[in-house]
Amino acid sequence: MPSSEATRLRLRVTGAVQGVGFRPFVHSLADRYALGGFVRNDSQGVLMEVEGARVDDFVAALRREPPPLARIDSLECESITPLRDATFSIEPSRDGRTRTRITPDAAVCNDCLDDLFDPQSRFYLYPFINCTHCGPRYTLTRRLPYDRAQTSMAPFAMCEDCARDYADPTNRRFHAQPIACPKCGPRLARLKPRGPDAAKDHEPSGSHHAAVLQEIVTAIQSGRIVALKGIGGFHLLCDARNEAAVAELRRRKGRDAEPFAVMVADAASAMRAGQLGAEELRLLQSIARPIVVVEKRNDFAPSVAPGLSRIGLLLPYAPLHHLLFHAAASADAQDFALVATSANPSGEPLIVDDAQACEKLASIADLIIGHDRAIVARADDSVMSVIAGAPAFLRRARGFVPEPIALADDGPDTLALGAHLKTTITVTRGREAFVSTHIGSLDDRATIDFYRETIARMLDILDVTPERVACDLHPDLASTRYAEETGLPILRVQHHAAHIAAIAAEHGIIGPILGAALDGYGYGDDGGAWGGELMLLDPGHWRRLGHLAPLPLPGGDRAAREPWRMGVAALAAQDRCGDVFDRFPGVALAGKVAMLASAPNVARTTSLGRMFDAAAALLGVRLVQQYEGQAAMELEALCARPRALAHGYRIENGVVDLTRLFAALLKPGLSATHGAELFHGTLIEALAQWIGDAARARGETRVALSGGCMMNRILAEGLVSRLRDLGIEALLARKAPTNDGGLSLGQAHIARQRKA
Repeated sequence: MPSSEATRLRLRVTGAVQGVGFRPFVHSLADRYALGGFVRNDSQGVLMEVEGARVDDFVAALRREPPPLARIDSLECESITPLRDATFSIEPSRDGRTRTRITPDAAVCNDCLDDLFDPQSRFYLYPFINCTHCGPRYTLTRRLPYDRAQTSMAPFAMCEDCARDYADPTNRRFHAQPIACPKCGPRLARLKPRGPDAAKDHEPSGSHHAAVLQEIVTAIQSGRIVALKGIGGFHLLCDARNEAAVAELRRRKGRDAEPFAVMVADAASAMRAGQLGAEELRLLQSIARPIVVVEKRNDFAPSVAPGLSRIGLLLPYAPLHHLLFHAAASADAQDFALVATSANPSGEPLIVDDAQACEKLASIADLIIGHDRAIVARADDSVMSVIAGAPAFLRRARGFVPEPIALADDGPDTLALGAHLKTTITVTRGREAFVSTHIGSLDDRATIDFYRETIARMLDILDVTPERVACDLHPDLASTRYAEETGLPILRVQHHAAHIAAIAAEHGIIGPILGAALDGYGYGDDGGAWGGELMLLDPGHWRRLGHLAPLPLPGGDRAAREPWRMGVAALAAQDRCGDVFDRFPGVALAGKVAMLASAPNVARTTSLGRMFDAAAALLGVRLVQQYEGQAAMELEALCARPRALAHGYRIENGVVDLTRLFAALLKPGLSATHGAELFHGTLIEALAQWIGDAARARGETRVALSGGCMMNRILAEGLVSRLRDLGIEALLARKAPTNDGGLSLGQAHIARQRKA
């Protein structure tokens, strides 16, 4: 009981503190230090009052020992009048204007795995086990505050056992909103591909789940393709070591060559499959469980990642995945490894609905397995790589969204809409920026519908009414048209300025910053095709300081899909159009395109991405791309050791001319490998000098490096190293993708700083 000298404190905690076991954690701390009072959720986060002799110890432990999924942004504390409370209670949640947030989905924890494989546990082999320390959050939440009634678990009435666990503050499932067991929770379903009564074959018994899991494993072992509903959507699965199965998956899905991710059983299997350093291993095993791109060690089927030296590895993160590998081990399947790719017809959004899976996946999957827990928000797997010693996003989605990015200052609530490729949206609220899950390219009605759905969901769940909207400078994008529909004040942000601004936002830079945007395409201030830009950002404004020397862009957008056109452009820039017939003998249009590239009025581009394409074409690495960035990725895969060509470039008046480098790539007898090494090494030297000269001229000691080309690990690490030699700190994207997936963050940063 609190003493007569007891102190009473009121504490307000904000951050990711709902649905993560924070209230039972507080309750246990209050018991530990013999305190009275209460704790409750509300729209701001968590409010508590504690009274007793050891309140200081309580506050210290609160800061030191938060639950695994909790993130404390602020802790406010004030002394109030003691009430002589003898007990501590957990009070019901209170509604109001939302200022808290949902935590991202989290991989199943070790305690739940112990229960999953314990024959004495009531959760034995149950695919939907979870607790307050793990499981789905964002993907099943309809609105805040985060309570069961606001999630897709609302239709499942808790059985007596689950209700008891849910109400017990000493149980790790206390107020675990998705709590369920075989008696009362979701169940796997064999989905019938066709027919009006589509859908499901549910049975309540654990033996049903075991039979379904064994059916999946048997199908995969026999070379079949399985569609499986997971946390954020359906996966397509097949045997990663079966070339015929992987090739057939490519054919059915219409995904000719883009690399597939591979799910392996555990860290030991991952170490056999790829070259993992300590940071890659930490990422792979983190609670977010992203796909981690690493150098190959053990080749799977050739069609998994054709033409590349790296592979994306993934560990199981849902109980269902662990059960699959358990079933495979029981069937004595050696080195069981799964291609695990998003289940969607190529280019469309990830499928999350059972009925839609029956309709759209029947021609792709031989077996479709769903379940009756609805996915409220679709979320692809996140994809990461370790670049210059630290993690970097290639795609930010499940496991990270909707975790906010902290901003350096307050500003107007802003909606930023991205551009066209790899689209995300960003909503700012106070000093937080919420970047949406990966949406994709706004090429079709289904993706545009998903885009609009994401905007509505983000604004609703964050309870934000934006004061302004930011979009790309390009006038003809679906995202631009949406901005115009809102009726809000619009700021149109140049594409590459947004790339650089995204780096400034995540690094907390408010003032001017020098940046290089090394990218594929962005609509320039002059209407041109930009992509290799040196820019100065002032708060809310941008100015172009330099760029790569333009190459002809024969065929416009087709040149991005057909690198041979950029190879012809590089020849035309050297007045060597006559060489196109020897260099591209199998290309019927080469002569006509050479004439077009030599015309005085041909469109031109400063894009570094197109220069990668030109190099790949001249070296015979890739003439036609089957997916965005394929030529550059295959060129990178050939480069074992970058080496710079002496006098391989010129820099004049802020313009980098690579003509000499392209000429060197035409040397007779030059191998593709040697050419790739020359291209990367010379490019690193040219860009480092270009950026270094501009930094010295302005007295800058740091520079932001962004754009899709910075996903090239060799280029990024080489450039960081060379700039360091010049006394310049290179800032890279760490919290949002450096490609167009981070554009919306940069747009929001500029829009918030622009005076109304």
